[in-house]
Amino acid sequence: MMFNKKLKFHDLIGKTLLVGITYYTKNGDLIERKQFYGKVVSADTSGITLLQDSGEKLELPPDLSSTKKAPRGEYRLHSTGETVEDPDFLSTWELYKPDK
Repeated sequence: MMFNKKLKFHDLIGKTLLVGITYYTKNGDLIERKQFYGKVVSADTSGITLLQDSGEKLELPPDLSSTKKAPRGEYRLHSTGETVEDPDFLSTWELYKPDK
């Protein structure tokens, strides 16, 4: 476990990252929630790239402030019902969409 250690990009490489994104309106009303996971294939100041089991690559911003070591256990993805067992890291995001 990581205690008192600031997370670095290289800590994520080769690890399983479980991501949760919650989208809100500008006024804070819930729009939707997305969850996905994958193995981190690259991580640096240009971004974090996940490779999903399907072969699809997903890009995340290069921001580690929302990422932390995951407690051991099973995590169920609400959108698919899929279970992820013992991911290495969790990353949670709250995004507010501006009015169109």
